[in-house]
Amino acid sequence: MKITKVERYQLRLPLTIPFQTSYGVLEEKSLDLLILEDELGNQGYGELVSFEQPDYIEETISADRQLIEQQLIPRLFQAELQQVEDVWSLFQSVQGNFMAKSALETAVWDLFAKREQRSLQSYFGSQKSTLPVGVSVGIHVTTEDLIAQVSSYLEQGYQRIKVKIKPGYDIVPLSAIREKFPDIILMADANSAYTLADLELFKQLDQLNLAMIEQPFHQRDFVDHARLQQQLQTKICLDENIRTVEDVKTAYALGSCRAINLKIPRVGGITEALRIVDFCQTHQLLVWLGGMFESGIGRALNLQFASQTIFTFPGDISAANRYYAKDIIKEPAKMEKGRIAVPQGIGLGIELDWRAIQEVCEQKQTYSSNHSINQ
Repeated sequence: MKITKVERYQLRLPLTIPFQTSYGVLEEKSLDLLILEDELGNQGYGELVSFEQPDYIEETISADRQLIEQQLIPRLFQAELQQVEDVWSLFQSVQGNFMAKSALETAVWDLFAKREQRSLQSYFGSQKSTLPVGVSVGIHVTTEDLIAQVSSYLEQGYQRIKVKIKPGYDIVPLSAIREKFPDIILMADANSAYTLADLELFKQLDQLNLAMIEQPFHQRDFVDHARLQQQLQTKICLDENIRTVEDVKTAYALGSCRAINLKIPRVGGITEALRIVDFCQTHQLLVWLGGMFESGIGRALNLQFASQTIFTFPGDISAANRYYAKDIIKEPAKMEKGRIAVPQGIGLGIELDWRAIQEVCEQKQTYSSNHSINQ
């Protein structure tokens, strides 16, 4: 297969409500839609989800756009892809920049599936048609507001609640939720906001019957995470630490965690994500799928990937209207009785809503295999 054209649409989607974490407040999401076209006219869709600020990880969407244009697209045009995994090998000469790679790599997977007239889900050997999902809850001004928000999500059918925490906003809100809802699946996400000096706080959190505590320490730390895990009954889950299967191996060898939040963009795409899933399955390490405020494109990918049998813990996929009033695909993900349907059909199983795309598009670039760029 030869890639002959790449189109990139720079979009900006306003969130239905602001989302606050220990990093700050997100009110709108900047993202890119990437459309790859092969020599037969088939098209594959990918999504660039990097944030504008280098706070979650070091990547930013502006830097990734430059890298995609200058490094990754030229490699794609020069390559003859015999099988879908070839794109992972093609990008190995570029260090890091996993979200940039993922945006194109996942589009190549979608393109291969469409060429072969099969669903992306079929590559994963899974047949689930619906998935139980959880929801992530940002930091609230008052505990009363938080309880009301959690209550609303539970009424909507979400089967797991994840609460963002930071120093000064941790034991009180989590205790209030646990007291109000003693039987729900509840977890905390610290987004690297703490250190081992906060050990006594974590011992208090250990008494709340949490499903797990996600990413308490720095994103490149494995040693102190291991020390903390030794002190707690609650599972430690790593998120920002995990970029490759080698990171998972390191975490497993040191005992840094007992769960992995796998985000396909953060690990560079589907091929690496599958390697991580295989390691977790072999070593009985809990793995579940996280989200990156994706549009319907990335959400469709997440739903198909999470339909594998290894994913038993409700992931951060959520219905489209959890984040956006209007999506950029024609049939956004909807939740019914706590579950979301896995998109059916060839490739990602979605149809783009071009009217919605034009409404939120800030800029478009077209790249052709003769290296011309039209804006």
